[in-house]
Amino acid sequence: MGKPANSTIRTFRLAPALGIATALVTRLGSASEPPLRGEPTVLREPAEITQVVDAFDGDDPFDLHFSLGFQQTWKNAKIRRESFIDQPGLTTGGYASDAMNVAKYTERTSRLNTKMSLGLYKDIALSFRLPIILSNTRKLEGLDGSDGVQSIVLAGAPGEQLFSLPFESPKRSGIEYLAVGLDAAIMNQFRDSTKPTWVVGLEGRFSVSEPMRACNASTNGLNQPGPQTKCAHPSDMNRNGVSGEFQDAEGRQLEGSFSGGREEGVSRGTTGLQLHTYLSKRIKYIEPYGGFRALFEFQNDSSDYGATDLKGSLVNHPPLEGTMILGMAVIPWEIRDQFQRITVDFRFAGTYRSEGRDYSELFDALGSSDARTMRNPNYAAYRDDGANGSVVDPNSQKVFFTGLTDVQQHGRYTFSTEFTWQAGEYVKFGLGGGYTLVQSHFITFDQACNPDFSDDVSKSGPCRSTSTDSFGAQTFTATGIPNPNYRAGINMPGRRFLVDDSHAFDAWLNATVMF
Repeated sequence: MGKPANSTIRTFRLAPALGIATALVTRLGSASEPPLRGEPTVLREPAEITQVVDAFDGDDPFDLHFSLGFQQTWKNAKIRRESFIDQPGLTTGGYASDAMNVAKYTERTSRLNTKMSLGLYKDIALSFRLPIILSNTRKLEGLDGSDGVQSIVLAGAPGEQLFSLPFESPKRSGIEYLAVGLDAAIMNQFRDSTKPTWVVGLEGRFSVSEPMRACNASTNGLNQPGPQTKCAHPSDMNRNGVSGEFQDAEGRQLEGSFSGGREEGVSRGTTGLQLHTYLSKRIKYIEPYGGFRALFEFQNDSSDYGATDLKGSLVNHPPLEGTMILGMAVIPWEIRDQFQRITVDFRFAGTYRSEGRDYSELFDALGSSDARTMRNPNYAAYRDDGANGSVVDPNSQKVFFTGLTDVQQHGRYTFSTEFTWQAGEYVKFGLGGGYTLVQSHFITFDQACNPDFSDDVSKSGPCRSTSTDSFGAQTFTATGIPNPNYRAGINMPGRRFLVDDSHAFDAWLNATVMF
């Protein structure tokens, strides 16, 4: 007996639905079940931030990714200074204002980013990065007429000027650092669809080139006649290429002393450790993600940090940095079985940078200053002189100014987007850009006294208070010991420098080959 006509129609209508359902179940199952023998592989990598190169995965025992990219950074900021000057726009004479214009700061950096990632096992990878700075230039120019009143806005001690405008740093280039990292995906959504992709990792950063030194591209002396050495040693008090340890009272070189300057350098002179963790979850055509990273830096002996690592120093270490990342990858088009995909990544990164001794926007200008108050050394300790109380100990270590300054804690906020085109199984390209806004902060933030050492009045120097009893006798109480890195001309409230309206633009292009 034949089937009714309407039964035949229902059968034809049901067949496509069953086919779609079967394909959907197969697709969902493939994310949590191992592939069958002979089954073709398909594109299944997560967002760029949580991708981990792996090995010994099915019929793919070896994975190696090599990336080469170019990045250009444009940074601009305004340098201002505190002032007691009684005039409109500054103060009324009764308090310190931080509104005095000093200079417009510009920095341009061209960087070549190289990276190699090697799969060690399933979801475990070893990576090597080598950022190479092709060109880094920095310049200070007048801001709203400040170059016409330099003797005021750049005043040091009476009769001296800290540096002159315009000021230009030497062009720097070289290897920024060598980074070695290890990443592991604790969870992988494409192995188990019920879980997100979770990556944890660490990276060590090692300085392999000369640390940065304070330099002046222009060798014209401002506070004394004759040219000065381009990159003078901090102990070269006369900026003439002779160490201050080997000069007579007239600044002449003594027998056996060295002469000449130093290299400008390009690295930070630190060893860094970065820890990071990222989490992402693919939902149809979008993949939201988030994570944290923290960077710890430790100064190297070859850098100028060692000259500031003294007992009285309040801050003698590089700043610590913590970053929170939130973003979303949008995948508008992909053909998985052909390993093709277009991804548009939108990201926000908020960074907190702690107080620390750092290379500021005035590093070169202040560090190469020939102003006497910046060239003369401080002494590391005080001693009891009996009748005169606590005085400088001339036998203690001489502390010269290197240009590194105590920089106030501040925040940085970056918005970026990147377009990634994976053209096939073995190659992909990325094009992106970002904007960074930096919170206003002081860049000469040292304090005169360290209160952590207040148990010995004989070593307190000016860091003490005086009280008088009922019989008229004076009693001294130590409030700390002097900070040997403190320079009143730039650190005293009313003379401190700060960075304002600081922002940067980044643009990059990279290509990745995947074996």
